[in-house]
Amino acid sequence: MTDPTSTLPLGAQGAPARAGRREWTALGVLMLPLLLVSMDVSVLYFATPAISADLRPTGTQQLWIFDVYGFVLAGLLLTMGSLGDRVGSRRLLLCGAAAFGAASLLAAYADSAETLIAARAVLGVGGATLMPSTMALVRTMFTDPAQRAKAIGLWSGVMTGGIALGSVLSGILVEHFWWGSVFLVNLPAMALLLVLGPVLLPESRNPAPGRFDWPSVPLSMAAVLPVVYGLKEIPSEGWHPRYVIALAVGLLCAALFVRRQRTGTAPLIPPALLRGPAFAPALALTLVCAFGMMGSALFTTQYLQSVLGKSPLAAALWSLLPSVLIGLAGPVAAGLVQRGVHRGYVVTAGFTVAAAGYVLLALAGTDSLWLVLAGAGVLASGVVMVMSQLTDLAMSGAPVERAGTASALLETGTEFGGALGMAVLGSIGTALYRHGMPAGASAQARETLGGALADASRLPGRAGESLLATAREAFTGGMRGAAVAGAVLLAVAALAAGATLRKAPAGDG
Repeated sequence: MTDPTSTLPLGAQGAPARAGRREWTALGVLMLPLLLVSMDVSVLYFATPAISADLRPTGTQQLWIFDVYGFVLAGLLLTMGSLGDRVGSRRLLLCGAAAFGAASLLAAYADSAETLIAARAVLGVGGATLMPSTMALVRTMFTDPAQRAKAIGLWSGVMTGGIALGSVLSGILVEHFWWGSVFLVNLPAMALLLVLGPVLLPESRNPAPGRFDWPSVPLSMAAVLPVVYGLKEIPSEGWHPRYVIALAVGLLCAALFVRRQRTGTAPLIPPALLRGPAFAPALALTLVCAFGMMGSALFTTQYLQSVLGKSPLAAALWSLLPSVLIGLAGPVAAGLVQRGVHRGYVVTAGFTVAAAGYVLLALAGTDSLWLVLAGAGVLASGVVMVMSQLTDLAMSGAPVERAGTASALLETGTEFGGALGMAVLGSIGTALYRHGMPAGASAQARETLGGALADASRLPGRAGESLLATAREAFTGGMRGAAVAGAVLLAVAALAAGATLRKAPAGDG
């Protein structure tokens, strides 16, 4: 028996049907493109020197090679989520997989910086179709609340772990092959999805979508892109007027976008979706959670390389250790909810665990490898506990015909939260670093730890060693200060989650 207004399967007496082997196999197929989309955020970390030697990009072109993927991805999420609800999530997923595969092939064999930038932009378009479509299909395939919670927990773990795995994979491939190999790994997964997707995946679409609000598309991009751009540049470049203007323009466009959604006859994001009892709190708490996760990553990566002196590949391999805890966190959180623990308590506990991770980072010195890894692992585990439950809460409350839009909203909130975390915590760390550096140090050394390391390498004997020790201590002090701020924010979020999620569904969907 099926509901005539959706693709949701129903079991006996209208109860949601439990997913079987077919659905779990389909979930495995969906996880591959999701993993690759998240990996592509960091997959160029170790390929940059080889790309620079081969394509000789200018400084501006090199920045665009890195950033255009994330910018296009963030800017198109809302559009693609809404479009998937109209044309079908499976259809959009397969189109996105084809585009992602073709762009990967183009990027692998790019013979100029301009071609690589264009290929990375198309990869961002493909990624923007894949992310909300995978979640919408998970919502469609898993109607049993316990199974859906488990599937979303796995989805969250794969999404979080892919970012760490991308840098490691890039280092290994570049060490043994040419830089284009970091893109060719996408092809088998996309080919598998294109072959098995039509067989295993159901279609999911809104049976009465109405007309598509095309004017909202450029307006949504004008709201997202300048804000993400400004927030990503501020930690390294400071509060330059260019970035402040970008933030102001983005916020103005965001206000216009919200107004259009509230007053339009066929909005890209239906206001009723945000008026659900749990969706808005879940969206806000997701943003805070992403703030904490990305803010910490900014420091731990530099700490491993520049404070402890690990090589880039060694630092990436060490950073994989916290992923062991990440893989356990989502299923543990889902198991607690299934055993009758109220979802609000699990989210509160997750925020508390994440805050404890920041507390560990706040205790680190200049030679605290295991403490920093433990802090990063505990923090990431708490984040996955929170993310998996908030995603399940928001998606279970959203109509299935709006699953793509709901997923896109959550993922856009994650992008905003991550960029905001890097900007705010990065600015705190930078201010404390500068405060900890001696007045006699060069402007370059007082600006960044990398600048201090470069200066120290040119100074003789004890002078270089002294500057190096001072800079590493100053950076670690900045990390500790940012960690204290992160711990306070996540502790407040834990209290807010306890207060706002008391009336949320306990976990039965």
